[in-house]
Amino acid sequence: MFKNLYYGWWIVIACFIISLYVSGITFLGFTAFFEPIHCEFGWSYTQISFAASLRGLEMGIFAPIVRFLVDRFGSRKLLLSGAIITGIGFILLGFTQSLLMFYLCILLVSFGAGGCTAVVTMAAVGVWFRKNVGLAMGIVASGIGAGGLVLPLIVFLIDSSGWRMTLIILGVGMLISGIPLSLIVRDRPEDLGLSVDGSTTEPLKALDPKDGSEKTEGNFLEIIKKRSFLYLVITETIRLTAANAVLTHIMPHLSSIGMSRAASGTAAAVLPLVSIVGRLGFGWFGDRFNKRIVWATTFLFMGSGLFAFCYVQSFLVLLLFILLFAPGFGGGMVLPRAVVLEYFGRASFGKLLGIMLGFGSIGGIIGPTLAGWVFDTAGSYNMVWYGLSAICGATIFLVMKIKPGAPSRGTA
Repeated sequence: MFKNLYYGWWIVIACFIISLYVSGITFLGFTAFFEPIHCEFGWSYTQISFAASLRGLEMGIFAPIVRFLVDRFGSRKLLLSGAIITGIGFILLGFTQSLLMFYLCILLVSFGAGGCTAVVTMAAVGVWFRKNVGLAMGIVASGIGAGGLVLPLIVFLIDSSGWRMTLIILGVGMLISGIPLSLIVRDRPEDLGLSVDGSTTEPLKALDPKDGSEKTEGNFLEIIKKRSFLYLVITETIRLTAANAVLTHIMPHLSSIGMSRAASGTAAAVLPLVSIVGRLGFGWFGDRFNKRIVWATTFLFMGSGLFAFCYVQSFLVLLLFILLFAPGFGGGMVLPRAVVLEYFGRASFGKLLGIMLGFGSIGGIIGPTLAGWVFDTAGSYNMVWYGLSAICGATIFLVMKIKPGAPSRGTA
């Protein structure tokens, strides 16, 4: 059965597992470490939150660097080095003795995780497929949300072995799993004497930037001056501000209102898993209906979920929060990329996406830090959830002001 499986699918499986593990331990799992670290060192929630926000650098400031390195050295070497650096970073985190060391180790982990992010895994998979490229990339992208499966394990390890030993175990696990999985990856089908999709047809030709599908495309510098692209950048920044604040502080918030670590850990694990439904569902609707309206709906879901997050004392309201916020957060990851591709074309897509991610990472830093500061100041998270809920609601109108169509080349 597996003997005749096209090798590209083995790369998809390897990248899915890498995405799942890296996402689970670096991005989604940090919320479980929040309270134990606070209890040992007495650091404020603001200080710990700022460290947590630095994890987003691998998808923001580091993204253009990683993209250059992929083009220069290939996905395989990036994944291998990323796995090694991330593993070492987690092991060093287990020996943290000061806030400065904590920040430096987090930066090391973020830099290492940059070699294992979607920028690298999508590039690794994309060159192997033409007919099934959407399915292949969808599977790899789902691995990020599936990282929630690691959270219950992290909570169990912290409660049984302590947060330091847990970090060391996770670091060793990264080395044991990440190194062999990255070695499965090959940068091109031709390296194994294969062709795209495993067929005997000619290799995939480069896309013609003058193809009819690029009719809305304009000069890159003209596009970034457009008010619509500014709105795109602002909305992505707002989305990551809200998303990172919730994903970092979900367990501290639920614990602050009396929920057990087991229950809050389960909720934190389920949230990214349910977001997969939003990625696939809203993505499907975006292909069939007006992308702006579908995208605006994701902010309606996020805003409503954040409002419910203020009243999660009962199980039903907690469930309502998850069913609203998670799909909205997941769908909001897909639709902006689709809008950029449809409104501004393929030739500048990578550069435009890099700008969006770069500014979005600022929101990723602000969100967790702001939430920690509000809790330190007010003793409750509710003020920040109310505020972010209102901002998400206002962002709906901003999304609807985004217009398609960049000027054609050579036009004023």
